[in-house]
Amino acid sequence: MRRSAPHPLSRLGALVLVFALVCTAAAPPLAAAAPPATDAGTDRLANASGLTAQQEAPQDPESDVIGWEDGYWHNESIDVDQSDGLSDEELDAYVARAMARVEYLRDAEFDSRVPVSVISREQYRNRSAGGPSANRTEYNRWNDQVWEGLFIVGESTGSGEEIGETTGSSVLGFYSPTRDEITIVTGSPDSPTINNATLVHELVHALQDQRYDLTNETYRAPTQDGDLAVDGVVEGEANYIETNYAQRCGAEWECVDTPQASGGGGGGGGGPNLGILLTLLNPYSDGPVYVNEIVEEGGWDAFDERFRNPPVSSEQVIHRTDETPRSIEFTGEGTNGWSTFPRDNPQLGQNGSDTVGEASIYAMFWYQAREYQANTINPNGLFQTDSPYDTYNYDAEPSNGWANDRLFPYRNGEGDDAEYGYVWITEWDTETDAQEFHDTYLRMLDAHDVRETDEGYYVVPDGPFADAFLVRLDGERVTIVNGPTVDDVRDIRPSLEPAETATAGNGEDADATPTATPGDAGDGGDDTGADADAGDDTAETTETSGAGFGFGVAAAAVAIAGLLARRRR
Repeated sequence: MRRSAPHPLSRLGALVLVFALVCTAAAPPLAAAAPPATDAGTDRLANASGLTAQQEAPQDPESDVIGWEDGYWHNESIDVDQSDGLSDEELDAYVARAMARVEYLRDAEFDSRVPVSVISREQYRNRSAGGPSANRTEYNRWNDQVWEGLFIVGESTGSGEEIGETTGSSVLGFYSPTRDEITIVTGSPDSPTINNATLVHELVHALQDQRYDLTNETYRAPTQDGDLAVDGVVEGEANYIETNYAQRCGAEWECVDTPQASGGGGGGGGGPNLGILLTLLNPYSDGPVYVNEIVEEGGWDAFDERFRNPPVSSEQVIHRTDETPRSIEFTGEGTNGWSTFPRDNPQLGQNGSDTVGEASIYAMFWYQAREYQANTINPNGLFQTDSPYDTYNYDAEPSNGWANDRLFPYRNGEGDDAEYGYVWITEWDTETDAQEFHDTYLRMLDAHDVRETDEGYYVVPDGPFADAFLVRLDGERVTIVNGPTVDDVRDIRPSLEPAETATAGNGEDADATPTATPGDAGDGGDDTGADADAGDDTAETTETSGAGFGFGVAAAAVAIAGLLARRRR
């Protein structure tokens, strides 16, 4: 969600955008966490006696120090009232003290003041309607297959439209590392208000940019899972600081009240796609837990090292592991007009493929259980967390044991007459893990009235995911081939056939035994899962997002309070 070339929701993006998705239904709020244990630089207030919510300003220091910015200490009161909007003077004081508080909690100094500007929601919508991309249509069609493969966006709508509905109406602000400024999005630009969480979250991104340079290619990834992983530290730190900030409001610190309508409203639309939303939220939920453990064990120096060398998969953030993804080789072999998308287009993932990762696979099974009552996972398990910093639980049997995956979108023809499909190769730590994913996937298909052909192919007859499928289990690998018809599936991957011992219908388990080495491991030597061929970025693409998420999905200050817990009718 941050900084790179325009990729579909398989990456999150180049612009350290901060979008604050705010809802009001009853569910676990983001900041409802107990105070963390005192550790290196994170809870110095716990040792400072005599602090009150209202405190006179101490004398200004002779030089800039941590916890003091532009004339304001972190623990002094300011005369700011947002009930009638912020004046220029109030905005200056509000930002300066918030910067001092971020410094205090992070134990790090800003190099310079962070400018904050305000735009209307209409201006934001016009800006985010289309990122600069000469191949936007090609990218969207490529990305549609990624989200269709995840059973989150069906054929009746486009991934770009669904992503836009999910994010555009809820963005409260963003930080741009190319302009070094925060922009607040509001429905009332003449009398703006700023939510504390949004301001603090974005200021953390500004501090990150000053310390590490968020435009550096280190903080871009060519795949959706890679961007989610990087965001585990980028968004994880921002939410970690934001949570610590919120815990002090009203007790140790006086904080500026924000009127309820601070975001300017959603502005219509069909509402968010909860599968996309849950995917996007992973770094904001598991990232703070990841950051907290690093800081508790090694202090902020250890976190600095990890930030400069961020995780490479969402699995590493979810499970706090250093296990690296397994290499996957692939050679395209489509016939009768079927082929992969161009592998030399840096907008189209990693050599024309995307890696969705464990977090996205969890979101797939959760979304299908919630929206289609698929027998995949218990959707209420999402709220079973065991850390004060954790909001949602992305740990489930069918997505655990992920070793790597690559999803190759395919197409046949051009323009409106083109047809699409994909090959999705997934690798698992053990044969048991692969079997679990395989069986859960078939149960998901069963929720769409799938029928199995005599040859062992699967056909979903109608609905948003109507297509033909080959689902092949071979040891620690599960390969899924999708196309409009069974004949198309054969043409897309002619070397792969259903296993001789077919799995029982209706998603029930059977003794499926691999019969041959799958045709997915090709002879091509350089197209492996270890590739990092993201291509060269230009100044025109640094404000757009990465694979999978499209424009405007960057560093988000997420304050969810119930959207995922409320069933849509």
